[in-house]
Amino acid sequence: MSRELDVVVVGSLNVDLTAGVRRHPQPGETVRATALTTSAGGKGANQAVAAARLGARTALVGRVGADAHGEDLLAALRADGVDTAHTLRDESAATGTALITVAATGENSIVVAAAANARLSPDDIAAARSSIASARVVSVVLEVPVDTVCAAARAARETGARLSLNLSPVVDLPRDVLAAADPLIVNEHEAREVLRSNGSQIPDDETAYAEALRQVGARSAVVTLGARGAAVAEPGHAEHVPGVPASAVDTTGAGDAFAATVAWRIGRGDSLSAAARWATLVGARSVQHPGAQPSYPKLEQVVGSPGSGLGTLVGE
Repeated sequence: MSRELDVVVVGSLNVDLTAGVRRHPQPGETVRATALTTSAGGKGANQAVAAARLGARTALVGRVGADAHGEDLLAALRADGVDTAHTLRDESAATGTALITVAATGENSIVVAAAANARLSPDDIAAARSSIASARVVSVVLEVPVDTVCAAARAARETGARLSLNLSPVVDLPRDVLAAADPLIVNEHEAREVLRSNGSQIPDDETAYAEALRQVGARSAVVTLGARGAAVAEPGHAEHVPGVPASAVDTTGAGDAFAATVAWRIGRGDSLSAAARWATLVGARSVQHPGAQPSYPKLEQVVGSPGSGLGTLVGE
Protein backbone atom coordinates (compact mmCIF):
# COMPACT_ATOMS: atom_id res chain seq x y z
CA MET A 1 0.00 0.00 0.00
CA SER A 2 1.28 3.48 -0.87
CA ARG A 3 2.08 5.57 2.20
CA GLU A 4 1.59 9.17 1.09
CA LEU A 5 1.71 10.58 4.63
CA ASP A 6 4.54 10.16 7.11
CA VAL A 7 2.49 10.87 10.23
CA VAL A 8 -1.24 11.12 10.93
CA VAL A 9 -1.93 12.51 14.38
CA VAL A 10 -5.23 11.85 16.15
CA GLY A 11 -5.73 14.15 19.09
CA SER A 12 -6.59 17.48 20.64
CA LEU A 13 -6.32 21.13 19.66
CA ASN A 14 -6.32 23.87 22.30
CA VAL A 15 -5.75 27.57 22.56
CA ASP A 16 -3.05 27.98 25.22
CA LEU A 17 -3.40 30.87 27.67
CA THR A 18 -0.01 31.01 29.38
CA ALA A 19 0.84 33.10 32.43
CA GLY A 20 4.45 33.50 33.49
CA VAL A 21 4.82 33.43 37.29
CA ARG A 22 7.74 33.52 39.68
CA ARG A 23 6.34 30.39 41.35
CA HIS A 24 3.17 28.33 41.13
CA PRO A 25 0.37 29.38 43.52
CA GLN A 26 -0.55 27.29 46.54
CA PRO A 27 -4.24 26.29 47.02
CA GLY A 28 -6.25 29.42 47.81
CA GLU A 29 -3.37 31.74 46.91
CA THR A 30 -3.29 34.46 44.26
CA VAL A 31 0.01 35.31 42.57
CA ARG A 32 0.86 38.02 40.04
CA ALA A 33 1.70 37.05 36.48
CA THR A 34 4.83 38.48 34.93
CA ALA A 35 3.45 37.96 31.40
CA LEU A 36 0.41 36.56 29.58
CA THR A 37 0.46 35.05 26.07
CA THR A 38 -2.01 33.28 23.80
CA SER A 39 -0.75 30.60 21.41
CA ALA A 40 -1.75 27.46 19.54
CA GLY A 41 -1.55 24.20 21.50
CA GLY A 42 -3.18 20.89 22.35
CA LYS A 43 -1.30 17.58 22.29
CA GLY A 44 -2.58 16.60 18.85
CA ALA A 45 -1.91 19.93 17.18
CA ASN A 46 1.46 20.21 18.92
CA GLN A 47 2.61 16.87 17.57
CA ALA A 48 1.33 17.63 14.08
CA VAL A 49 3.17 20.96 13.93
CA ALA A 50 6.36 19.56 15.46
CA ALA A 51 6.46 16.72 12.92
CA ALA A 52 5.65 19.00 9.98
CA ARG A 53 8.43 21.44 10.88
CA LEU A 54 10.90 18.55 10.81
CA GLY A 55 9.81 17.76 7.26
CA ALA A 56 7.20 15.04 7.84
CA ARG A 57 4.14 14.92 5.58
CA THR A 58 1.55 15.30 8.32
CA ALA A 59 -2.22 15.31 8.80
CA LEU A 60 -4.32 15.92 11.92
CA VAL A 61 -7.63 14.33 12.87
CA GLY A 62 -9.38 16.46 15.50
CA ARG A 63 -12.06 19.03 16.30
CA VAL A 64 -12.18 22.75 17.05
CA GLY A 65 -15.12 25.01 17.79
CA ALA A 66 -16.80 27.32 15.32
CA ASP A 67 -15.21 30.35 16.97
CA ALA A 68 -12.30 32.68 16.38
CA HIS A 69 -9.91 30.47 18.36
CA GLY A 70 -10.80 27.52 16.15
CA GLU A 71 -10.11 29.48 13.00
CA ASP A 72 -6.78 30.66 14.40
CA LEU A 73 -5.73 27.10 15.24
CA LEU A 74 -6.62 25.84 11.77
CA ALA A 75 -4.73 28.71 10.15
CA ALA A 76 -1.66 27.93 12.26
CA LEU A 77 -1.74 24.27 11.21
CA ARG A 78 -2.08 25.14 7.54
CA ALA A 79 0.75 27.66 7.78
CA ASP A 80 3.02 24.78 8.83
CA GLY A 81 1.79 22.55 6.01
CA VAL A 82 -0.40 20.22 8.10
CA ASP A 83 -3.27 18.57 6.19
CA THR A 84 -6.47 19.67 7.98
CA ALA A 85 -9.00 17.87 5.79
CA HIS A 86 -10.13 15.89 8.84
CA THR A 87 -9.71 18.67 11.41
CA LEU A 88 -13.38 19.50 11.84
CA ARG A 89 -15.26 22.67 12.86
CA ASP A 90 -17.84 21.83 15.53
CA GLU A 91 -20.85 24.14 15.52
CA SER A 92 -21.99 22.89 18.94
CA ALA A 93 -18.87 23.41 21.05
CA ALA A 94 -16.18 25.92 21.87
CA THR A 95 -12.54 25.33 21.02
CA GLY A 96 -10.54 23.53 23.70
CA THR A 97 -8.58 25.74 26.07
CA ALA A 98 -5.52 25.15 28.25
CA LEU A 99 -4.77 27.41 31.20
CA ILE A 100 -1.02 27.25 31.84
CA THR A 101 1.27 28.73 34.44
CA VAL A 102 5.03 28.64 33.84
CA ALA A 103 7.32 29.25 36.81
CA ALA A 104 10.75 30.87 36.68
CA THR A 105 12.26 27.35 36.75
CA GLY A 106 10.55 26.55 33.44
CA GLU A 107 8.22 23.99 35.04
CA ASN A 108 4.56 24.26 34.08
CA SER A 109 1.14 23.55 35.55
CA ILE A 110 -1.78 23.00 33.15
CA VAL A 111 -5.58 22.83 33.41
CA VAL A 112 -7.39 21.76 30.22
CA ALA A 113 -11.02 22.38 29.24
CA ALA A 114 -11.65 19.80 26.49
CA ALA A 115 -14.70 21.43 24.84
CA ALA A 116 -14.74 20.39 21.13
CA ASN A 117 -11.99 17.82 21.77
CA ALA A 118 -14.49 15.81 23.84
CA ARG A 119 -16.69 15.47 20.75
CA LEU A 120 -14.11 13.76 18.52
CA SER A 121 -15.82 10.43 17.83
CA PRO A 122 -15.18 6.98 16.38
CA ASP A 123 -17.28 8.13 13.42
CA ASP A 124 -14.68 10.84 12.77
CA ILE A 125 -12.01 8.14 12.74
CA ALA A 126 -14.03 6.11 10.24
CA ALA A 127 -14.38 9.20 8.03
CA ALA A 128 -10.58 9.70 8.15
CA ARG A 129 -9.76 6.05 7.41
CA SER A 130 -8.30 6.81 3.97
CA SER A 131 -5.78 9.20 5.53
CA ILE A 132 -4.95 6.70 8.26
CA ALA A 133 -4.46 4.00 5.62
CA SER A 134 -2.00 6.27 3.77
CA ALA A 135 0.18 6.89 6.85
CA ARG A 136 3.47 5.29 7.80
CA VAL A 137 2.81 6.09 11.47
CA VAL A 138 -0.40 7.00 13.30
CA SER A 139 0.33 8.93 16.49
CA VAL A 140 -2.60 8.85 18.91
CA VAL A 141 -2.71 11.14 21.93
CA LEU A 142 -5.15 11.57 24.76
CA GLU A 143 -7.25 14.64 25.65
CA VAL A 144 -9.92 13.05 23.39
CA PRO A 145 -12.47 10.33 24.32
CA VAL A 146 -11.13 6.87 25.10
CA ASP A 147 -13.44 5.15 22.61
CA THR A 148 -12.04 7.44 19.90
CA VAL A 149 -8.48 6.57 20.93
CA CYS A 150 -9.38 2.89 20.66
CA ALA A 151 -11.00 3.36 17.26
CA ALA A 152 -7.90 5.16 15.95
CA ALA A 153 -5.55 2.50 17.31
CA ARG A 154 -7.58 -0.28 15.73
CA ALA A 155 -7.80 1.58 12.42
CA ALA A 156 -4.01 1.92 12.39
CA ARG A 157 -3.58 -1.79 13.06
CA GLU A 158 -6.14 -2.79 10.43
CA THR A 159 -4.58 -0.62 7.73
CA GLY A 160 -0.99 -1.64 8.48
CA ALA A 161 0.19 1.70 9.87
CA ARG A 162 2.54 1.67 12.85
CA LEU A 163 0.88 2.95 16.03
CA SER A 164 2.62 5.38 18.37
CA LEU A 165 0.47 5.80 21.49
CA ASN A 166 1.18 8.73 23.80
CA LEU A 167 -0.74 7.70 26.93
CA SER A 168 -0.94 11.09 28.61
CA PRO A 169 -3.00 11.37 30.73
CA VAL A 170 -3.13 7.68 31.70
CA VAL A 171 -6.43 5.89 31.16
CA ASP A 172 -7.40 2.22 31.16
CA LEU A 173 -7.24 0.79 27.64
CA PRO A 174 -8.33 -2.59 26.24
CA ARG A 175 -5.54 -5.13 25.98
CA ASP A 176 -5.62 -5.21 22.17
CA VAL A 177 -5.05 -1.44 22.01
CA LEU A 178 -2.14 -1.54 24.43
CA ALA A 179 -0.68 -4.51 22.52
CA ALA A 180 -0.74 -2.50 19.27
CA ALA A 181 1.39 0.33 20.75
CA ASP A 182 4.75 0.36 18.96
CA PRO A 183 5.84 2.39 20.86
CA LEU A 184 3.88 3.30 23.96
CA ILE A 185 5.24 6.70 25.07
CA VAL A 186 4.82 7.95 28.66
CA ASN A 187 6.80 9.97 31.17
CA GLU A 188 8.18 8.41 34.35
CA HIS A 189 5.15 9.32 36.48
CA GLU A 190 2.76 7.92 33.90
CA ALA A 191 4.90 4.78 33.59
CA ARG A 192 4.49 4.09 37.30
CA GLU A 193 0.74 4.64 37.02
CA VAL A 194 0.43 2.20 34.10
CA LEU A 195 2.49 -0.43 35.91
CA ARG A 196 0.49 -0.07 39.13
CA SER A 197 -2.83 -0.33 37.27
CA ASN A 198 -1.64 -3.59 35.71
CA GLY A 199 -0.51 -5.02 39.05
CA SER A 200 3.16 -4.92 38.05
CA GLN A 201 6.12 -4.28 40.31
CA ILE A 202 7.74 -0.86 39.93
CA PRO A 203 11.44 -1.30 39.05
CA ASP A 204 13.99 0.27 41.38
CA ASP A 205 15.83 1.67 38.37
CA GLU A 206 13.68 4.08 36.34
CA THR A 207 15.65 3.23 33.21
CA ALA A 208 14.03 -0.24 33.45
CA TYR A 209 10.52 1.24 33.21
CA ALA A 210 10.34 0.83 29.43
CA GLU A 211 11.09 -2.90 29.54
CA ALA A 212 8.54 -3.29 32.34
CA LEU A 213 5.92 -1.66 30.10
CA ARG A 214 6.71 -4.20 27.38
CA GLN A 215 6.02 -6.93 29.90
CA VAL A 216 2.48 -5.60 30.48
CA GLY A 217 1.69 -5.74 26.77
CA ALA A 218 3.14 -2.91 24.66
CA ARG A 219 5.19 -3.99 21.61
CA SER A 220 7.79 -1.36 22.45
CA ALA A 221 7.99 1.50 24.90
CA VAL A 222 9.70 4.82 25.55
CA VAL A 223 9.72 6.48 28.97
CA THR A 224 10.78 10.13 28.92
CA LEU A 225 12.93 11.16 31.89
CA GLY A 226 13.14 14.91 31.41
CA ALA A 227 16.69 16.24 31.44
CA ARG A 228 17.95 12.68 32.03
CA GLY A 229 16.84 11.57 28.56
CA ALA A 230 14.69 8.48 27.98
CA ALA A 231 14.45 4.75 28.59
CA VAL A 232 13.77 2.68 25.46
CA ALA A 233 12.74 -0.97 25.09
CA GLU A 234 11.90 -2.98 21.98
CA PRO A 235 12.13 -6.72 21.30
CA GLY A 236 15.66 -7.86 22.05
CA HIS A 237 16.98 -4.45 23.06
CA ALA A 238 16.67 -1.97 25.94
CA GLU A 239 18.79 1.05 26.76
CA HIS A 240 19.00 4.43 28.41
CA VAL A 241 19.25 7.33 25.94
CA PRO A 242 21.06 10.20 27.68
CA GLY A 243 19.57 13.67 27.79
CA VAL A 244 20.90 16.70 25.93
CA PRO A 245 22.01 19.61 28.18
CA ALA A 246 19.64 22.58 27.96
CA SER A 247 18.74 25.63 30.02
CA ALA A 248 14.96 25.29 30.35
CA VAL A 249 12.86 28.39 29.84
CA ASP A 250 9.49 26.64 29.38
CA THR A 251 8.84 22.88 29.32
CA THR A 252 5.31 23.25 27.89
CA GLY A 253 4.87 20.95 24.89
CA ALA A 254 8.33 19.39 25.11
CA GLY A 255 6.83 15.91 25.49
CA ASP A 256 4.77 16.48 22.35
CA ALA A 257 7.89 17.52 20.43
CA PHE A 258 9.59 14.33 21.63
CA ALA A 259 6.67 12.08 20.60
CA ALA A 260 6.32 13.76 17.21
CA THR A 261 10.02 13.30 16.50
CA VAL A 262 9.85 9.62 17.42
CA ALA A 263 6.89 9.12 15.08
CA TRP A 264 8.69 10.91 12.22
CA ARG A 265 11.91 8.96 12.62
CA ILE A 266 10.42 5.46 13.02
CA GLY A 267 8.37 6.20 9.92
CA ARG A 268 11.67 6.79 8.14
CA GLY A 269 12.91 3.38 9.27
CA ASP A 270 15.02 4.35 12.29
CA SER A 271 15.33 2.02 15.25
CA LEU A 272 13.43 3.19 18.31
CA SER A 273 16.72 4.01 20.06
CA ALA A 274 17.90 6.20 17.17
CA ALA A 275 14.49 7.90 17.02
CA ALA A 276 14.68 8.64 20.74
CA ARG A 277 18.11 10.22 20.25
CA TRP A 278 16.69 12.57 17.65
CA ALA A 279 13.74 13.25 19.99
CA THR A 280 15.92 14.19 22.96
CA LEU A 281 17.70 16.73 20.78
CA VAL A 282 14.45 18.28 19.49
CA GLY A 283 12.92 18.25 22.98
CA ALA A 284 15.99 19.92 24.47
CA ARG A 285 15.82 22.66 21.88
CA SER A 286 12.11 23.25 22.49
CA VAL A 287 12.47 23.87 26.25
CA GLN A 288 14.89 26.72 25.55
CA HIS A 289 12.06 28.80 24.06
CA PRO A 290 8.67 29.88 25.47
CA GLY A 291 5.39 28.24 24.49
CA ALA A 292 4.58 24.91 22.86
CA GLN A 293 4.24 25.28 19.10
CA PRO A 294 6.22 28.56 19.01
CA SER A 295 9.21 26.65 20.43
CA TYR A 296 9.33 23.86 17.83
CA PRO A 297 12.32 23.95 15.46
CA LYS A 298 12.60 23.32 11.76
CA LEU A 299 14.93 20.52 10.70
CA GLU A 300 17.72 22.85 9.59
CA GLN A 301 17.66 24.50 13.02
CA VAL A 302 18.21 21.13 14.67
CA VAL A 303 20.85 19.83 12.27
CA GLY A 304 22.60 23.19 12.24
CA SER A 305 22.57 23.71 16.01
CA PRO A 306 26.10 24.69 17.12
CA GLY A 307 27.64 21.83 19.06
CA SER A 308 24.68 19.52 18.49
CA GLY A 309 26.96 16.58 17.72
CA LEU A 310 24.08 15.21 15.67
CA GLY A 311 25.95 12.42 13.93
CA THR A 312 27.27 11.00 17.19
CA LEU A 313 23.96 11.54 18.96
CA VAL A 314 21.85 9.56 16.51
CA GLY A 315 24.47 6.98 15.64
CA GLU A 316 25.05 8.10 12.05
